[in-house]
Amino acid sequence: MSAVTTVRIGIIGGGLMGREAASAFGRWFALENFPVRAELTAVCDLQPALLDWFRAVPTVKLLTPDHRALLASPDVDVVYVAVPHHLHEAIYLDALRAGKDLLAEKPFGIDLASARRIRDEAQRLGRFVRVSSEFPFLPGAQRVFRLAADGALGRLISVRAGFLHSSDLDPTKPINWKRQAKFCGEIGVMGDLGMHVAHLPLRLGWRPATLFAQLQKIYTTRPDGKGGTAACDTWDNATLHGALPIGGDAVPFTFETKRLAPTETNTWFIEILGTDRGARFSTKEPKTLWTYRRDKEQWWEKTDLGFGMPFKTISGGIFEPGLPDVLMQMWAAFLAERAGRLDGRFGCATPDEAVASHEIWAAALASHASSQVIKL
Repeated sequence: MSAVTTVRIGIIGGGLMGREAASAFGRWFALENFPVRAELTAVCDLQPALLDWFRAVPTVKLLTPDHRALLASPDVDVVYVAVPHHLHEAIYLDALRAGKDLLAEKPFGIDLASARRIRDEAQRLGRFVRVSSEFPFLPGAQRVFRLAADGALGRLISVRAGFLHSSDLDPTKPINWKRQAKFCGEIGVMGDLGMHVAHLPLRLGWRPATLFAQLQKIYTTRPDGKGGTAACDTWDNATLHGALPIGGDAVPFTFETKRLAPTETNTWFIEILGTDRGARFSTKEPKTLWTYRRDKEQWWEKTDLGFGMPFKTISGGIFEPGLPDVLMQMWAAFLAERAGRLDGRFGCATPDEAVASHEIWAAALASHASSQVIKL
């Protein structure tokens, strides 16, 4: 094995996902025979209390409220940005123009035009850019992907994918930036959750030819946290139906992104059914892969999954992975691909895939507005 290289990482946005990324880097030694060492060296956030949290990370050299100061640092090679959606384009472009590679949070800009500008600038500057989407790195998702990619399912009958939350069911929950279109974007929940849903189908080369969207604004006001109320103008739930051109067929698909999904705390799922076999996986049953096969009779078979991750770690094969593990796997995929060492493994979402997802969300807005099927 060649010598291990160190990649120095800066985080812009020290909130939930920024801290999760720092946690992944802190466990980096759990990866076995990995060609790249991830080292967190700089963090930017406007809140001093969040910056203080990162003082416990011994490799961090710079804590700053100014993202331009972080981007000017010679101790940063790669930037991870996790800030409100309306800030994505400006900060992503600043990072690219500062000569940094980028792992961008979704959505890739606040709308389709923004996504295209970011992608085009990354291509112009020759920067390595990928987009955050961790759930396809779970063992069950990987197994579903491989069965579909290998053509083992026969002639495809249907595709279903979704990401469901129930965190907004409480109408007394105070409003935050994700519930306001000026910060979250007109695409609402699709921008926040949709890349997770579209990543695996897009990687399989499945892009909708047509779609019909049903979008819901269920709570139009929320408490403002100051004793009053505020307008809640983003889409809470989105259900998209349409056709994927696969093997000469128009295969029905359904994509769901929902913040108001009763009983669903944080559920990601994928189901692909074919004439010969089918497969489905959901984080609601994180150790279980369901598959069926056609014989004289048909039945679903349950496989108890272990720690079958793309990048080997010290964890025993009988154990089950969680969110910290798949986040580290996503980062491993990013840094391995950046180093030319992905070696056929599943990779992070690309800028082209991110733009393709935005094309789907833009078509969904048009479909809902017109109550018509849209051709993409």
